[in-house]
Amino acid sequence: MPDIHPHPVSPVRSVRPAVLADEAALGELDRSTWSTLHAVMPKPQPPYAPFFDDRHRPEEFLVAEAENAAGEVSIAGYIRLVPPTPMACNAHVRQIQGLAVADWARGRGVARTLLRAAFAAARSAGANRMTLRVLGHNAPARALYESEGFVVEGVLPGEFFLGGRYVDDVMMGRSLAP
Repeated sequence: MPDIHPHPVSPVRSVRPAVLADEAALGELDRSTWSTLHAVMPKPQPPYAPFFDDRHRPEEFLVAEAENAAGEVSIAGYIRLVPPTPMACNAHVRQIQGLAVADWARGRGVARTLLRAAFAAARSAGANRMTLRVLGHNAPARALYESEGFVVEGVLPGEFFLGGRYVDDVMMGRSLAP
């Protein structure tokens, strides 16, 4: 059977919290992975806004590092994990508000590794539940989330008008109990 990945990539070397020095790499990753499959905002155009700002702080992100085809260890993906609201009554919940994997690292378990690292980080912060929102037509992401224990908990039909059609907003969640 032929190798469908012409440029072999080592598995994830590490998952770590993002730091300010990751800003340029994360901004480039975010722009290079933009797609109508998951984006509700228009395609970014220069001049680009900073990746980190007062609403997107480095401590909200975990980054995965892996060896690329050139043999260099670089950022292969990120996940953003935040409390869904500032209210104490749902401080036990963490919400995924962004997950991206570099094209060169796709199909190598980077997203799954990031999800599992997010589960561990959320548990260590005292959370016992995780939620996310995903576009209804994003079948690859939905399949990944379902394989990691997320279930559909609600659907907002036609919530977004993207590319000339209405797209559902699907809310998913899972327990973080061991």
